[in-house]
Amino acid sequence: MKRRGGASFLGMVLTRVMWIALLWWALAGGGAWAFGAAVIVLAVAASLALQPTPRVRISLPALFPFLTFFALRSVHAGFDVARRALSPRLPIAPSLVDLRLRLPPGPSRVFLADIMSLLPGTLSADLVDDRLRLHVLDTRLPTEQGLRAAEAVVAALFGQTLIALPGEP
Repeated sequence: MKRRGGASFLGMVLTRVMWIALLWWALAGGGAWAFGAAVIVLAVAASLALQPTPRVRISLPALFPFLTFFALRSVHAGFDVARRALSPRLPIAPSLVDLRLRLPPGPSRVFLADIMSLLPGTLSADLVDDRLRLHVLDTRLPTEQGLRAAEAVVAALFGQTLIALPGEP
């Protein structure tokens, strides 16, 4: 049985089982597989009901650079947030920042918003069309530069070309 894009239904199900089982393994510390098997089956069934066909291709050569970028940024930002939280002066200047995205419309934009929420010091508050609203811990930080760097690795991961914003070369 084939689905749109030429992916077989069985291949799609097995891929989802693999990823959800990997997630279960990470969250459960490698144990509780009797309960985990039921959770995996239910999660795969829910994922098939909510998104029946895959529409995204991930570039495997770009996966390692993305994971490296994400790990390094997470550690750096985590230390920065900890330093700020432990400082008696609490050096923060929180605010909402609106930024235009250069990623094409679709799942890559949602993925970018999710990634920005996982990085310490930022939280995606809203994503509408080509605008991402971020809650930032400190407006003095180079938030836009960080977003542009994240956009570049996400675009490579999704095999996409960034869209030039008006006024950019």
